[in-house]
Amino acid sequence: MGKVFVDLTHPFGAEIPRWPYFDKPFIEGKHSMAKGGVLTQYVGCTQHTGTHCDAPRHVMEVEFDGRRARYTHEMPVDAYTGDAVCLDIKIERWGLIMPEHLEDACKRANIKPSELKGMVLCLNTGMHRLFDDSKEYYHYSCGTGVDAAKWFVEKGVKCVAMDMQALDHPLHTAMGENGMTRMNLLGATGQPIIEEYKQEFGEEAYAIFNKFDYIKYYGEEAYLEKYGDLEAIGCWGTWEPCHKTMLGNGIVGIENLGGDLDKVTNKRFRFYCFPLRWYMGDGSMARCVAEIDEKDINKGVKDRTYMYCGVGAEDRDIFLKKALPVSKKSKLKTKTNKIAPSYAAAKKAAPKKKAK
Repeated sequence: MGKVFVDLTHPFGAEIPRWPYFDKPFIEGKHSMAKGGVLTQYVGCTQHTGTHCDAPRHVMEVEFDGRRARYTHEMPVDAYTGDAVCLDIKIERWGLIMPEHLEDACKRANIKPSELKGMVLCLNTGMHRLFDDSKEYYHYSCGTGVDAAKWFVEKGVKCVAMDMQALDHPLHTAMGENGMTRMNLLGATGQPIIEEYKQEFGEEAYAIFNKFDYIKYYGEEAYLEKYGDLEAIGCWGTWEPCHKTMLGNGIVGIENLGGDLDKVTNKRFRFYCFPLRWYMGDGSMARCVAEIDEKDINKGVKDRTYMYCGVGAEDRDIFLKKALPVSKKSKLKTKTNKIAPSYAAAKKAAPKKKAK
């Protein structure tokens, strides 16, 4: 047995799931085989679609060393490539990934955190299995924040590739109440997702995602201790703090890692990822691949079959079986804490109509 390549990329197409405020990819045929004897297609889309890389300029004006934040073309050609390990992150639905989750994952991958210096760190939270145009994948994803980012910086990793919707927890993004582009999206209950989170975990727990609530509950000194480095360079502390802490310290990031990630979880391998050489780019779609000894691939893991946008799925039960477990800290009853009942269960629970 020799080296083999394992694809860690979600397939791209016009119907690919995309972040809530991004446009749908536009694909148009310019030439067809029947008419012109060649197939030529035009593609127009936001580069932060599907599996993609982020450059520092995407989220900040200045990096921590004082330089103007770099564009895609200014990053080293191997910035997103190198020796890698894939960590199996044990985290609940909507959970905030903390250093203790990362330390635990390192133990199970048989790698010391001190060995991570200069490596590409791939995170498998299980979210990649839920990749879809759905609230479960976007609104209720687990995610990272400033504490995980500081851990990445402390360990000196080169790049972090995550199988989630962003390099930050959803409530640290504009899906909640952060940023000039904030949406405060409505959740499955019809309430804003920030209100759903407060009901499930409490207002004090939510405060970590909101600058003004954090100061209200814990004081300005505590806020500056956690987010002061970001504020010092003109960044809104609770708005995508993992993005900015990583990228501002020269650690690049990849979002929506997918494909056959389960085949290389808890393994070491060579990771390849090359963005477009886009002048003044803020990021780029990319192909991510693991090169690994065939004998080291996790046994019994089937090739990934994609069923997003409802294609190939028989019913919602198939989808829900892949969902992350409900947090033990949840104040809601488990039955009411599901994103939605399956169609079959809902139909069974519906009141029976009386025969006339």
